[in-house]
Amino acid sequence: MVFNSVVFLFCFLPLALLLYYLVPGRLKNAVLLLESLLFYCWTGVTWLPLIAVLVGINYLAGLCMSKLRGGGRRAVLVLAVALTAAALVFFKYANFFIETLNQVAGLGWATLSFLDILPLGISYYTFKLISYVADVYSGKVEAERNPIDFSAYVVMYPQLIVGPIVRYREMAPALHTIRGRCSLRQAEEGAILFVFGLAKKVILADSIGALWLDIIASDGIGLAQASTPLVWLGVVAYSLQLYFDFAGYSEMSNGLSKMMGFDCPANFNLPYMATSITDFWRRWHISLSLWFRDYVYIPLGGNRRGQARQIFNMLVVWALTGFWHGANWNFICWGLYYFVLLVIEKSFLLPYLQRGRIWPRFYTLFFVVLGWGIFTSNQPGSPLGLLLNRLFIPQGGISPVYYLRNYGVLLVLGCLCATPLPGWIWEKTRRFTPVRLLVFAGVMVLSCAFVVAATGSTALYADF
Repeated sequence: MVFNSVVFLFCFLPLALLLYYLVPGRLKNAVLLLESLLFYCWTGVTWLPLIAVLVGINYLAGLCMSKLRGGGRRAVLVLAVALTAAALVFFKYANFFIETLNQVAGLGWATLSFLDILPLGISYYTFKLISYVADVYSGKVEAERNPIDFSAYVVMYPQLIVGPIVRYREMAPALHTIRGRCSLRQAEEGAILFVFGLAKKVILADSIGALWLDIIASDGIGLAQASTPLVWLGVVAYSLQLYFDFAGYSEMSNGLSKMMGFDCPANFNLPYMATSITDFWRRWHISLSLWFRDYVYIPLGGNRRGQARQIFNMLVVWALTGFWHGANWNFICWGLYYFVLLVIEKSFLLPYLQRGRIWPRFYTLFFVVLGWGIFTSNQPGSPLGLLLNRLFIPQGGISPVYYLRNYGVLLVLGCLCATPLPGWIWEKTRRFTPVRLLVFAGVMVLSCAFVVAATGSTALYADF
């Protein structure tokens, strides 16, 4: 089940919210847990034992660490993190390792067919679990003693598909609030956030993304037939699609959470307005960037042990960041690509970027868009070598004129919506409630129309 589906919007969500609001405060977490399990098992219960075991391991690890001292606490932490990370590595990367060994050593091992479909949300809930036990160990939070509250935090359905990776310490105050958890103000703000996130997904992301699919899909024109300008146009369209898809889902997630009384931090902050690659990663998938900073980069020593060690720590972080996104070499290359760019910026370029006004934005956009080209090169029809060839060696082929005529308005709208302009306009209507209601209703109706007309496409980041 996805947020932009008819069954979720018109069946699951209204009933789930109604039940959640009706039950007394002490039962809300239990209801949230049951609703989340129903959401998780909607297409099958195959992976339910996996998430149950991992939740149990980390719940018990938190309790053990709260009672132990010294080396025993560290041993429990290492065991819990190792088991959780091992589950992620096995279920997400086992077939990748088998295929790589087959190619390198010619072994001919068969891949594991039951791993062809990735367990729903495993990349996200495993990171939530690791952050929880790490925070309990460091004393940043107390261990959760109520298994229902802890399970509700881990599997709550707004964050299950594509995050964001919200930490337990950010959720605990609301989880433990019995009275007054949900307010009318939160419900209103959450509904606005959800509807505008839905619009980003179904109106902008899915519509703009059709341009790139027209180029690389099996029934499309084919990347080899596209001219260099058209390939650049397609990669720009994919960049906008990915942003509106993921940012839209993140806003829907935070909107749903807010409607249930949870205030979660934003996961995006206008990343295409960044003035450097460093700035971009402070704005894009913020919860993931902060997770790697706090649980990998800083524990490795951060920038406290000299430049050489800092560069090594960055290499580890960005190799893992790329690998987290998928079991494919293009994701590792994408992570290392950003490692190189960030090392260059930290070594000498960043002061010049900070003094510039216009050119740093174009510099950042160029390398970010190029990065998304590397990112998408695992898709059939867009091999990395051919893609780079078409991008950087001017070649003829099918002209972009037809696509500009058909997608031009959408592309312009997408570019405008990636700036502060929509937020500025929305704030200007704060004093005019009828106008706000009219805009909100119009966006909601239009988004629902797109949902009904479409097939409920999943989030791009749900595959990572």
